[in-house]
Amino acid sequence: MVPGKIAPMIAPSILAADFARLADEAAAVAGPAGEGADWLHVDVMDGHFVPNLTLGLPVVQSLLKATDLPLDCHLMIEDPDRWAIGYAEAGAYNVTVHVEAARDPVALAKNLRAAGAKAGLSIKPGTPLEPHIETLKHYDTLLVMSVEPGFGGQEFIPDVLEKVRTARRLVDTGHLTVLVEIDGGINADTVEAAAEAGVDCFVAGSAVYGADDPGRAVRALRERARRANPDREWRTA
Repeated sequence: MVPGKIAPMIAPSILAADFARLADEAAAVAGPAGEGADWLHVDVMDGHFVPNLTLGLPVVQSLLKATDLPLDCHLMIEDPDRWAIGYAEAGAYNVTVHVEAARDPVALAKNLRAAGAKAGLSIKPGTPLEPHIETLKHYDTLLVMSVEPGFGGQEFIPDVLEKVRTARRLVDTGHLTVLVEIDGGINADTVEAAAEAGVDCFVAGSAVYGADDPGRAVRALRERARRANPDREWRTA
């Protein structure tokens, strides 16, 4: 790690973990401070906003009791204005909603913060960033989807990195204060390009939980990201 700098953040996605052993899978990536995962990414899908059904608030509540890792809850659901606050109240560290689903994203960000969570806003690969820049001023995290949301194991879409570069410029010039996060197809082959574009936090599912040693996979991804952009002043949550 470069002295005086904060390392890239890694958020393993439990979508790729063994759902019968979620407590053990969380422990496998926890590790000592500075080496283990920074967040545990939890994909909540309702079968409506996306064509897949995963888990919901009861599982998140159980995970909160089983791990000290901050939970990064990504809500791929309809009507997040109604349901997202429950995840914040339960104790999730960061709650991300989709701009394509939120009716009033500015009010929702305020409500999430009031309930004790960081507020994240996610955009699909085909959603342009520019119309939502003013909205992002109310958010803590921008989650750029680098696959179509709904299923793990998809191939990385490199075109989304232009949105990352735009967000990075806006952060570096003080127009935004968001943490830039990316989700979808992040592995040893794609993490460096994402880091070069300006990502702060990397969500990785199969690249971590498909490895023989998930903890080592977390460390390897972080090091690859750091080496790809060694002069960065890395942001953290």
